[in-house]
This record gives sequence, structure tokens and C-alpha cells, in this order.
Amino acid sequence: MDLQPLIEASLPVRLHVAAVLPAIILAPVLLLGRKGTRRHRLLGRIWLAAMVLTASTALFIHEIRLLGPFSPIHLLSVLTLSTCWVIIRSARAGRVAAHRSAVLSLVWLALVGAGAFTLVPGRIMHQVMLTPQGWVGGAILAVIAAMLVVLAWHPASSPFRRPKGLA
Repeated sequence: MDLQPLIEASLPVRLHVAAVLPAIILAPVLLLGRKGTRRHRLLGRIWLAAMVLTASTALFIHEIRLLGPFSPIHLLSVLTLSTCWVIIRSARAGRVAAHRSAVLSLVWLALVGAGAFTLVPGRIMHQVMLTPQGWVGGAILAVIAAMLVVLAWHPASSPFRRPKGLA
């Protein structure tokens, strides 16, 4: 693992990475833990704030330019912000299925999908995590991959299984 590319990155990139780290850590804790508890609500608020900050900082990253200063990742940021609003509204209204669906969509699309995209050769996180001289980045990715397998297998957090009672 080589942090130098991240240290040398622009301020929005560094803020973006700092914002997404708590979201990555809290996602499996929230998805696999008991729902509706005081702890779930507190950690959920922290997770949601991290996701809003992650999406907001991404709007200021313009390293991939496909349409003026914008790229498809900017559309994902807008989708993330609107999904965060859906998560809040559905939780407050007690619509558990809608809340769950919005959270899972955000986890799998914005964290897993976009996170995988950051590991493409030439991207900063590829340089940070997949350097030939270090094994730490590979070990971290192995742990993340194991967490994804557990999340995908676990019925409460899998995007591939329907919870009982939902048609």
C-alpha cells in the first residue's frame, strides 16, 4: 500500500476518501446488526452523513471529463444524494421495506460498484491499494471482498434475496 498518490491528490479527492471510509466501515455493521435500535439509528445517521459528504465532495472531483467537467460519477453523486433523502423519509414514515431497499441500493451501487471502479488501473486508489511493493492493500481488499461475500449471502443485506413477506 502506497499512500503517496492520495497525499498528493487534490483536496476534494482527499476529502472524498476521508468521507467514504466511515461509510464503508459502518455499512456491514448496520446491515448485519439489529434494526430499529437506538444504536442502529445513531450509526445510521453517521453513515448517512458520510454518504452525503462522499457524494457532495465527488461533485468537485473533475479528473475524468466526458461532458465538460463532468463524468458519469457526477450522476451517481446526484442519485446518491436523492437516495439519501428517500432513506430519511422512508425511515421517518416507518416504511421499512422502502427504507431497506433504498439503503441496499445505495450500498451496492455507490459503495460496492463505485468502489470497484476506483480500483481500475490509472485511478488513484489503484495506485494506493495495488502497488507491487506492498501486501497491505491486497490484504485490505481481501477483507473487503470477504465482507461482501458475507453481505451478499446474508438475507438481511443481500441484493439477491427477497426478505420473507415481500412479493
